[in-house]
Amino acid sequence: MKMPGVVSLDELVDGQKIGSLVIRIVVLSLLVQCADGFDLAAMSYAAPELIRAWHFPPADLGPVFSAGLVGMALGGPLLGYVGDRYGRRVAIIVSTVVYGLFSLATVFAPNLTVMLLLRFVLGVGLGGLLPNTVALNAEFAPRRLRATLIIIMFMGLAVGGILPSVVATTLSRFGWQAFFVVGGVAPLLLAVALYFLLPESIKFLVAKKGGGPEATRLAAALRPDLAITPETRLVMTAPRDGANTFSPALLFADGLAWITVLVWLLFSAALVVNFFVNSWMPTLFRAEGLTANQTAVTQAAYYVGGIVGGLAISRMIDRWGIVAIAGYFLLGCPVVASIGTPGLSHVALTFAVFLTGACVLGSQLGMNAVTGMIYPTTIRSKGAGWASAVGRIASTLGPVAGGALIARHTPLPKLFLAPLVPLAIGAMGAFALLYFCYRRFRGLRLHETAATAPEFSR
Repeated sequence: MKMPGVVSLDELVDGQKIGSLVIRIVVLSLLVQCADGFDLAAMSYAAPELIRAWHFPPADLGPVFSAGLVGMALGGPLLGYVGDRYGRRVAIIVSTVVYGLFSLATVFAPNLTVMLLLRFVLGVGLGGLLPNTVALNAEFAPRRLRATLIIIMFMGLAVGGILPSVVATTLSRFGWQAFFVVGGVAPLLLAVALYFLLPESIKFLVAKKGGGPEATRLAAALRPDLAITPETRLVMTAPRDGANTFSPALLFADGLAWITVLVWLLFSAALVVNFFVNSWMPTLFRAEGLTANQTAVTQAAYYVGGIVGGLAISRMIDRWGIVAIAGYFLLGCPVVASIGTPGLSHVALTFAVFLTGACVLGSQLGMNAVTGMIYPTTIRSKGAGWASAVGRIASTLGPVAGGALIARHTPLPKLFLAPLVPLAIGAMGAFALLYFCYRRFRGLRLHETAATAPEFSR
């Protein structure tokens, strides 16, 4: 059995056979991501009940939907900084606790104004989940499976989005408050489990703290074949420059300028469409005559489609990089438009919503994975956090635009033509990103080593 004195961390991670440690990290991160998916869908399901209970026009919910997104936009870079400075584990636990507490507080909201403020703070907590779970999983995953494992982790978004349909069909007698009780208690219980079970990123420990006993223990768990001892020294292949300092300018340095701009554009396009479609589907479907159970089934189909689309795109990204993202944006144009087709049966509508989830959520999950692969370890959480922040700010246009179109009594067929604009922009941006990533990574596959190799920097 080999007993190395010095081990390259990238080689250690890339050469591993997936074991219990990585599986535990992916599963815990998947459960964490359930919060994001649950929250948006829960608010959408609660909307018709709120409208009936508080007697206000549906368009008034637009700012409430968007308040959470603004909070996420703030929470992304703020808690991304916490993750890069103090650790991914700390930031994930803090984010989960903030989300759980303010979801419970929403139960006691007396009006839309208070609910808007609570959802803003709740959104700050949710915003911290994406950059830190992306960074944690990217830093434990081998290169050959990095996109796949990140996207499996993000299946939590889709699983969480399905759960409110269960609440809607089993706890409906408790009113809209039931969604936020479940959305508060579950994350707080999960935070306890995270405290005991979630490890810190091994690359963070080496890049920021120079290793230590915890890093050595994690390395031994990843690679039992190397017989790593406390004397083994772990080293980073990528440079450690900027380990303790950060400027947003680093996101535009070393060939990242256009890549960062285009990543932000694609995040924005995917999230605008997701929040436009997802925020208003239950309200619109109920207005079109679907029963509560039919609406729950149709809404759940969106997230089931997201799971299928996410699993498919994960392998495509590992093989072909940004090509997969461009394909999903293009396919999404006719699929989203089909939701508004007049005279669709419930079965046909559900299938159209399923395909929409596959394309829209699939492209969003794909961009989450891409962001975790493009940026180097020392700025990975911040890179993902800033991308999430810009995307969340742009995504506030989705619910607001939907509310404005509903207030103007826009027919359903025309309403679902609106998302074609960000989808088309996203498709064009994806082809541009493909070009710049091909230049930076010297191929279709995205990995840090190629980007930091000496011949690239010349």
